Amino acid sequence: MMQNKKFAVTGGIGSGKSTVCELLKARGFPVLSCDEISRGFWQEPEYRRELAALFPDCAENGEIIKEKLSDRVFSDRNALASLNAYTHGRIMGRLFALAKQFPVCFCEVPLLFESNYESLFNGILVVMRARKTRINGVIERSGLTREEVLSRMENQFDYDNELAGKSCVVIENDGSVSDLETALANALTRLGIS
Repeated sequence: MMQNKKFAVTGGIGSGKSTVCELLKARGFPVLSCDEISRGFWQEPEYRRELAALFPDCAENGEIIKEKLSDRVFSDRNALASLNAYTHGRIMGRLFALAKQFPVCFCEVPLLFESNYESLFNGILVVMRARKTRINGVIERSGLTREEVLSRMENQFDYDNELAGKSCVVIENDGSVSDLETALANALTRLGIS
């Protein structure tokens, strides 16, 4: 039996990471999410105060305004780097603390390659999907404009052109959910998990 094995699930915005994670949960695997951990931090007053101090132009009355911060970091790479420097270590620290309770678990990590965290995992699943489908899906689910989606994509790892040489198992997500389930089953076999 595997002990304390952590597998990352990653991919670009709109690739279907969350769907893959739901399928993993349906198979009985524990799944942890960096996005959920981040949302938990946003509930902590100290966290919000520290962000307000880091980004005073995105705060009102000492309280950080998420929409202003989002607009700022996706239009200013230095601001994005500052935000990531503040948040990523905290999120990953909590993720790994939670992962210790499971013999094997999957962790949804959207910015895995951008933050050079791939070596911290026993294996990596990369969810891939056609760019146009990703853009349309994100617009539909989030209400962002096409330009806002493209801005986020430009700040992410380029899965289409930079994945070669990375040690990972790719799951193509351009078909039905049933196709995705089959691709996931094959990917788990490649990772040595049944």
